[in-house]
Amino acid sequence: MTIIDPANIPPHILHRIILSAVAPRPIAFASTIDSMGKANLSPFSCFNAFGVNPSTLIFSPSRSGRTNELKDTYLNVKEVPEVVINMVTYSMVEQMNLASAEFPRGVNEFFKSGFTPIPSEKVKPFRVKESPVQIECKVRQVIETGLHTRKTFKQGFYWCGFTS
Repeated sequence: MTIIDPANIPPHILHRIILSAVAPRPIAFASTIDSMGKANLSPFSCFNAFGVNPSTLIFSPSRSGRTNELKDTYLNVKEVPEVVINMVTYSMVEQMNLASAEFPRGVNEFFKSGFTPIPSEKVKPFRVKESPVQIECKVRQVIETGLHTRKTFKQGFYWCGFTS
C-alpha cells in the first residue's frame, strides 16, 4: 500500500492523484454568463450532487493548469451567481472537449464547440440543447480554498442550489 502525504506533494501532482483515485466522475458542463451577458461553457470533472434538502450540487474550477489564471466560469459566478449544469452523454464528449480549450475571456464556447444555447426558465445562463438533463442553479455559496501564489493551485468550490 502506498501512503500519500498531501503536505509533501506539489498541488498539480496531488490533483492528478485524487482525480485518478475518485473515479468514475460525472462531468458538470457548466454554463455561466458574465455581467455583460456573454456566455461561457466549460466542463468540470470535480463535480457531484451533495444532497436534496436543500438541493445541492458542487463543482470546483481550479485555476488553469497552464497559466494559473482564474477560469472564466469562476469569474462569471462571482459576477452573476447562477449556473446551468448540463449533463454530458457519450455522443457529446468530443464537442465538449472543444469547449475545454483555453480561449480568451469573452469567447463564446457554445459557438466554438458547436453546441446550441437555449434560454433557461429561471436563471440567466443558457442551457445546452443537446444535453438530456439541464439543471438550473442559483449559487448559494462560493468557498475559496488554496493558496494565492503562482506555484500553487487555488480551488473555488461552488455550492449550487436548484431553483424552484
